[in-house]
Amino acid sequence: MNIFRFFGDMTHLISILILLLKIYATKSCSGISRKTQELYALVFLARYLDLFTNFVSVYNHVMKMVFIASSLAIVWCMRRHPLVRRSYDKDLDTFRHYFLVGGSFVLALLWHEKFTFLEVTT
Repeated sequence: MNIFRFFGDMTHLISILILLLKIYATKSCSGISRKTQELYALVFLARYLDLFTNFVSVYNHVMKMVFIASSLAIVWCMRRHPLVRRSYDKDLDTFRHYFLVGGSFVLALLWHEKFTFLEVTT
């Protein structure tokens, strides 16, 4: 295992846990962009589609599942948790993420090695 990948994964995991703990402790998501968190969840879901087709190692498999679950948990908290969602201000979250997703989709269709589902989505 690459030590830099391990420390990068652990740093990323700690940052996600700090964010989740901040949301639960303060019962607020003020200052957090829901659109950005939804993009993180979408990126992890698309990037880790090989989770079901390609087994590399237990560590790799578990970390992919943890990153997907934690991203979806943050989005769920911001959308569905009754105390947290009240603190979200849609007027302050002005990032136009549809352009980013649409542009990425068009680029994936145009620039790929093989025209397969996994190649285009990841």
